[in-house]
Amino acid sequence: MSRTRTALLAATALVAGATGTALAAVPGDAGASAVPCTVDYQVQNQWDTGFTASVKVTNHGAAKSSWAVKWTYAGNQKVTNGWNAKVTQSGANVTAANESYNGTLATGGSATFGFQGTYSGTNAVPAAFALDGVTCNVDSGGPTDPPTDPPPGNRVDNPYDGAQVYVNPEWSAKAAAEPGGDRIANQPTGVWLDRIAAINGVNGGMGLRDHLDEALRQKGSGELVVQLVIYNLPGRDCAALASNGELGPTEIGTYKTDYIDPIKAILADPKYASLRIVTTVEIDSLPNLVTNTGSRPTATPQCDVMKANGNYVKGVGYALNKLGDVPNVYNYVDAAHHGWIGWDDNFGPSADVFKQAANAEGATVSDVHGFITNTANYSALKEEHFSIDDQVEGKSVRESKWVDWNRYVDELSFTRAFREKLVSVGFDANIGMLIDTSRNGWGGTARPTGPGARTSVDAYVNGGRYDRRIHIGNWCNQSGAGLGERPQASPEPGIDAYVWMKPPGESDGSSKAIPNDEGKGFDRMCDPTYTGNPRNGNNMSGALPDAPISGHWFSAQFQELMKNAYPPLP
Repeated sequence: MSRTRTALLAATALVAGATGTALAAVPGDAGASAVPCTVDYQVQNQWDTGFTASVKVTNHGAAKSSWAVKWTYAGNQKVTNGWNAKVTQSGANVTAANESYNGTLATGGSATFGFQGTYSGTNAVPAAFALDGVTCNVDSGGPTDPPTDPPPGNRVDNPYDGAQVYVNPEWSAKAAAEPGGDRIANQPTGVWLDRIAAINGVNGGMGLRDHLDEALRQKGSGELVVQLVIYNLPGRDCAALASNGELGPTEIGTYKTDYIDPIKAILADPKYASLRIVTTVEIDSLPNLVTNTGSRPTATPQCDVMKANGNYVKGVGYALNKLGDVPNVYNYVDAAHHGWIGWDDNFGPSADVFKQAANAEGATVSDVHGFITNTANYSALKEEHFSIDDQVEGKSVRESKWVDWNRYVDELSFTRAFREKLVSVGFDANIGMLIDTSRNGWGGTARPTGPGARTSVDAYVNGGRYDRRIHIGNWCNQSGAGLGERPQASPEPGIDAYVWMKPPGESDGSSKAIPNDEGKGFDRMCDPTYTGNPRNGNNMSGALPDAPISGHWFSAQFQELMKNAYPPLP
């Protein structure tokens, strides 16, 4: 993008145009220090009917605790959405007021915000700007600045196509430090923003801006996808204790102002406009409202609370709305997995809840680019030795204890079918799906090489299934699990990518109670001695011993995943 020069001209020389600059001078001093404020308006990208712009306001006067910038368009420009400021328009008059997190404007301090708009004919830069009623110097960028290709307002159909994917250097270093870990240390994984402190970095680690800056370095002159996990809902993970979050069930306001708004502010920084930012929105949330509430045997009091107060729906809707305003962000909503919502009484109702959330808090279905399944889970991608249509001794595979009347036996068949269901309830026909394959390889010596015995439907399924969990409801640090398909773009029709959204080697939860300041509890499903609950058919948990709290590095699990990888590691 070209930049215009900065110049100090007399107030009488205020000019509207693509490259003109002007200021309102204070009598007796023509220097920049006498200018009460400066506005730099840059048209970053422009196409036939739309454009995106960035506005930077610098305060040269007394410090402010709130601010508002106003301007008037000479043409028919209309602001459609904004970020980093509350942008409103009445006729040709536009007002951009600070958000709750960026109201402070010190002497010499600056604030930057952006917006997307429409126009026809010409798209002239506004002639004058005012900060809190005081006319500012204008350093204008021209509307004829060459646009990027494609402009951020025009998202590509599949962000993974033709793009590298960000390698998190912090995860990569841990993986490379493990014996044999250098074989996968350069694989792309998700960056988990699982608490407010993670935005700026925890314990000296990388914050969101650090990751995005590193992504720009990795990007070079090509395209690059950054994968972020948005994961901090109030009352998070109401059916599991190991991954409970820092926010209580009613703290929806804090979620909005202290978590989502600052993330949006960073993602909307024009510095990062060339990145393709994939957000995975709130793992393990909305399906709980279907499967773990009311009179169901799997219900929990915590999930009943979240259904009653509506804060899962509100939180997801708010995140979709705000993050969806950033033109280069691609929102993918978590859609659980086949072993959670593959049953008839869960499948359709889950799609309905997703649509409800996608229309909450100002969001629309257009804020959803797609969905992701199997995140941080272990469901096999393809079961090749039996299908849902098979019968043994007059009994359907659905009658086996493992399948338990589910409509699907693996993740790929479920994801394809659920995509069709989501489109049928009103999501865009072009939505794409992601499947997390970070821990669903199920290789090693226990991997079956053919179907099970046809002596009974259970022997047939159990002998042939790749997924070697004791029960499909087991989810914590599973013994015998392996790395799955390596991340790749467009592996199947309708599937945007196989991804490693859950970084292999990060624990699902501690195998015993461990005090911590992260709000994470002890869940017996992570205890290898636990004999289960209705959600896993009262079976043993299948968890590995000696695990740390969720998100912390678990060397034994990492080694297990490499040992059992399928496809095998070299």
